[in-house]
Amino acid sequence: MNISIITVGKLKEKYLKQGIDEYLKRLSSYAKIEILEVSDEKAPEELSAVEMEQVKQKEGERILSKLHPDTYVIALAIDGKQKSSEELADSLDKLATYGKSKIAFVIGGSLGLSSEVLQRADERLSFSKMTFPHQLMRLILVEQVYRAFRINRGEPYHK
Repeated sequence: MNISIITVGKLKEKYLKQGIDEYLKRLSSYAKIEILEVSDEKAPEELSAVEMEQVKQKEGERILSKLHPDTYVIALAIDGKQKSSEELADSLDKLATYGKSKIAFVIGGSLGLSSEVLQRADERLSFSKMTFPHQLMRLILVEQVYRAFRINRGEPYHK
């Protein structure tokens, strides 16, 4: 399975990089996984609704340029379906079983994802009704993907 995590912005926090690198190393024996960063759109602190949409649109174009037509896209969105770790594991297992070997998780920038990216998504996934910093979401996501592979292999880790 080839998994891409497409995310807006550069990761600056060293502690998050270390955690993500650890899970990427652990995941390497289960799947080919890569993180693709697209640049975030520079914008002032105070934005009108129109300006917010323009920022999301530009970031969305960059995200869409990284997606191949045959990739199964899972957009992380607050209005997405919430799943348990076991349900995520089952979903990934079913995708692999039915020949979906290219999967992309998409994490938007601080304003979220454009409507075009959400329309391209095959699925919307929510980790919580709470809002998390998109940089932290990378770490949470790679940990949950790792947990899913462990669950599917019947290996100890999941509690």
